[in-house]
Amino acid sequence: MSTPETLAQSWRDARLPAAGVHLDNAACSRQSLAAIEAAAAHARHESEVGGYVAAQAAAPALDAGRAGVAALTGMSPEDVVFTTGSGNALHLLLGVWPMERTVACLPGEYGPNLAEFATSGFTWRALPVDGLGRVDPDAARTVLADDPPAMVHLTAVGSHRGVVQPVDAVAAVCREIGVPLVVDAAQALAQIDCVAHADAVYSSSRKWLAGPRGVGVLAVRPALADLLQSPEWAGPLSALQCLEFGEANIAARVGFSVAVGQHLAAGPEAVRQRLASLGNLTRTILADVPGWRVVEPDDEPTAITTLAPTDGADPVQVRARLLAEHGIVTTVAGVERAPLELTAPVLRVSPHVDAYAEDIETFATALRSVT
Repeated sequence: MSTPETLAQSWRDARLPAAGVHLDNAACSRQSLAAIEAAAAHARHESEVGGYVAAQAAAPALDAGRAGVAALTGMSPEDVVFTTGSGNALHLLLGVWPMERTVACLPGEYGPNLAEFATSGFTWRALPVDGLGRVDPDAARTVLADDPPAMVHLTAVGSHRGVVQPVDAVAAVCREIGVPLVVDAAQALAQIDCVAHADAVYSSSRKWLAGPRGVGVLAVRPALADLLQSPEWAGPLSALQCLEFGEANIAARVGFSVAVGQHLAAGPEAVRQRLASLGNLTRTILADVPGWRVVEPDDEPTAITTLAPTDGADPVQVRARLLAEHGIVTTVAGVERAPLELTAPVLRVSPHVDAYAEDIETFATALRSVT
């Protein structure tokens, strides 16, 4: 049975040594050597036999990737298709949406998602939330029952704040009212438990699953998938299968499938527990850094910590100095990530399972020096 220490060490052993301190996994995790080699091996095979023959040969690996995503989302492998990322998955789903174009979502909804809704002709309304932007399921039941939208869209963990949404409770409300629930799991998949009764879930490869960039997944339950609008050229393909049809970077999908397999082998529950404990440790260490306020509650079960400046520090300049002077990688979450909720940029810290207390202490010391 693995311990947090052995999990951390095995994660590090599977990768090249980090050039500095990587605290930016909510943006892009470090790929394993196995995932990199799998993608490279497929690219070499394309050179040997041609891209389409190589893609046929890669089918078992891709099927395993779909099955892994299905296990993590509580769906079936047949419900899962590959995309180029989370944004692409939402774009594809909205493009074949079969019902009215009305959606209820968070006031803190991810900015690009809001833009995608607008471009696709959706009108939106806000779900009721508490002071941390977390949905109140009971209040949501009342609001949704009074005037049901055609879709409830829930970003399970935000880009600008490491707060977990009550996905199960919202899913129960949606089932009760008869409204499809679509979950943005870009920050959630592999960080929190995403096995819920959502009608559709989409995510990306590069964050907590530590796969390559340029890959994503969309999982849709049959009850919704059977309603999706098929193009005229579909033939025997289902509407869901059509979303995956076309040119694709198969090598990246193979690398992602390997990353999913490694995550399952490590133990999703063990990974989630380790990430939650690192989040708690990070918030505890950073609580006393002058000039910054930790946004999340200490016991929030995520590894994301956002820091709001309290004394005029500029997160953009601080992030740049942390990288240039200390080799520490973090993220600035600008107002554009949650334009209806954020009023100023915040600094985001997101360690993966291979982080240790000394890494967080190193960050805290560097943050003091550049603030």
